Amino acid sequence: MHAATAPGPKPYDVTAPLALRWRSSGTAKVVAACFPHPDGLLYLDLFWHRQTPAQAAHLLRGELTGEGPWRIGDCVISVLGCHNTDPDLADDFARWREYLESDAAAAEYPPPGQIRDIARLLGASV
Repeated sequence: MHAATAPGPKPYDVTAPLALRWRSSGTAKVVAACFPHPDGLLYLDLFWHRQTPAQAAHLLRGELTGEGPWRIGDCVISVLGCHNTDPDLADDFARWREYLESDAAAAEYPPPGQIRDIARLLGASV
């Protein structure tokens, strides 16, 4: 008899930066945060807090599968590669990380609990 193995982490459990890539278009982006949602996965764009939820919060509909990379609908979610793998996305993330470490972020970026509250208001299961 084999011992049951625990399922792997989900994207919202990972602390490393995540990239989304749509298989049909090849479009890719780095996300600021993602959360489980009854209809799939809710994610926030980088600098989401400077936009409206309609502009910066998105729902990927469908069943989340995989253990990294993950798939949902037409989208593949993976841990962000390095500058040699994904140079444009790595640059986007570098700008985001620089912002998060800045005085501006300290003054305006919400703390984790408030981000979860916002995600919950957007329908996330957190």
